[in-house]
Amino acid sequence: MARWEPREHGGVDMTRTTNARIAGFTFLFYSAIGICGDLLMRRAFGVEGDAATLARFGEYAADVRIDVLIKVLEVFSALVLAVTLYGITRDEDHELAMLALVCRVAEGVFLALSIPSYLGLVWLAKAGVGPGALDSSTTNALRTFMLMPVPSVPLSTIFFAVGSTIFSYLFLRGRIVPVAIAWMGVFASGLLAVALPLQLAGVPTGPLHGYYQWLPALVSQTALALWLLVKGVALPATR
Repeated sequence: MARWEPREHGGVDMTRTTNARIAGFTFLFYSAIGICGDLLMRRAFGVEGDAATLARFGEYAADVRIDVLIKVLEVFSALVLAVTLYGITRDEDHELAMLALVCRVAEGVFLALSIPSYLGLVWLAKAGVGPGALDSSTTNALRTFMLMPVPSVPLSTIFFAVGSTIFSYLFLRGRIVPVAIAWMGVFASGLLAVALPLQLAGVPTGPLHGYYQWLPALVSQTALALWLLVKGVALPATR
């Protein structure tokens, strides 16, 4: 069996190496801040009922504002990964790499769209109390609008899953990273790319639900991130 070795080809490969290092760091950074943001917002959304949820947003306003900052960092992380992974894989298949880039950009856009609603809920929680508070009918109407039912699966996660699956396939096809790491990415991301749209449509997916379905993706992306940081990437096999 041939041993995986990075192949150096001057300036082009230096750019690929830089992209690999940036992508590896961003993978780890994105995962870490995403977990922190989820833990923060679990407290704000930890009750049932619109009135109770709005009160919790007022109570944990500082946590929500921190999560907004985290969301901004997540948006830029998704965009950085879109560009760097495209730069690494475009020589293998330009069209597929472009499609994956668009998916990761869409992921960032949908993440950004959640920010105004969080800020609006914090404002409404504060505007409903104290001097000059909004009347109850206005507060109830705004609360109902801002807390209207949202998809059971965030749309950003579906674009993440599809984009990650394509990039992982290109890593595998081009032997850009070791085959085992690439296969882990294809399996973990492909699992999400199938399960998340089904869950969005209300189709039961059994044990593939909640945080359990994200564990393979977390493991595979951590392994890929560490490899990119330490070893970099090889030129696509087609080169």
